[in-house]
Amino acid sequence: MKKLATLLTFLAALPAAAEEITPADLPAKLAEARPEIAVLGEIHDNPAHHLNQAAAVAAMRPRALVFEMLTPDQAAKVTPALRADPAALGAALGWEAAGWPDFEIYAPIFAAAPEALIVGAALPREEVRRAMTEPLARVFGPDAALYGLETPYPPAEQAALEAETQADHCGALPEEILPGMVAAQRLRDAAFARTAVRTLKAVSGPVAVITGSGHARNDRAVPAMIARAVPSLRVVSLGQLEAAPGEAVGPDLPYDWWIVTPPTPREDPCKAFQ
Repeated sequence: MKKLATLLTFLAALPAAAEEITPADLPAKLAEARPEIAVLGEIHDNPAHHLNQAAAVAAMRPRALVFEMLTPDQAAKVTPALRADPAALGAALGWEAAGWPDFEIYAPIFAAAPEALIVGAALPREEVRRAMTEPLARVFGPDAALYGLETPYPPAEQAALEAETQADHCGALPEEILPGMVAAQRLRDAAFARTAVRTLKAVSGPVAVITGSGHARNDRAVPAMIARAVPSLRVVSLGQLEAAPGEAVGPDLPYDWWIVTPPTPREDPCKAFQ
């Protein structure tokens, strides 16, 4: 009976249905949902997405910000003095040297929660590479079952994810590495979820996760893994997408809320594979 009451409380706190929203809707949506963890997705090089994340962070007032882009060692370098100087902070973190877009477009997120603990969720590259050839449970460690890593994807889902990965890389990947690429993505999802849960326990207050929209999916990524590990937590996900004027975006998207913006100007990403 107690478990049922807990489940009903949890369900009542979730958004009623997945829906498209505008950036102006974010404060009210977050106030209504009162999430313990908010997974805020982005397309990495779109400045508008980071402004929307900053608005969500300002409204949510999290105790901690968990970044996909930072390792724990990088996050430990953040000081109050550096946070007052975005250019110095970006340089100290080695942000652009690590391959991320200009730190200037991420700076508003840091500024939106100046007292929040900064946490890095990125795994060492060696661990991610291991996931491409070794069992995920061995790479991830003792919590693997808690986050579902001991159970392979069903064959149809595995095939769909491999096809999606190939499409994301412009059809340029050797077929034999696709299973490893899918496994590496799954490992990173689990690592971000575990970091968010551990951070929530450490700070005893709301946590915002800054990550790509692919990691913010409710069906298989960070929110799904958090829900599996700790079903009682109030978790919401925001996906951010791009669409050109007049281009339709389907209604069945795997987020609690999603925002559609115009695409940011960029070169053809497939050029890198030619």
